[in-house]
Amino acid sequence: MTLKIISSEKVEFSGEVDLVNLPGELGAFTVLKNHAAIISSLTAGVIEYDVQGERTSLEVKGGIVDVDNNVVSVCIY
Repeated sequence: MTLKIISSEKVEFSGEVDLVNLPGELGAFTVLKNHAAIISSLTAGVIEYDVQGERTSLEVKGGIVDVDNNVVSVCIY
């Protein structure tokens, strides 16, 4: 699955991941391969993603996520 995290300044991350944990407006949730399409707003918190078993964390103030066809697009602020 492809993850793209962008801010107004730069592309924070773009690449293949195994999973993504996101701080959703209604609670944290995890996106895995073949996840149903979803659009959600994000609150302040931490985005975590696994690349070949190695977990990376990115603290965010909020944003929006779109999941569709194994592409997770996150716009953060």
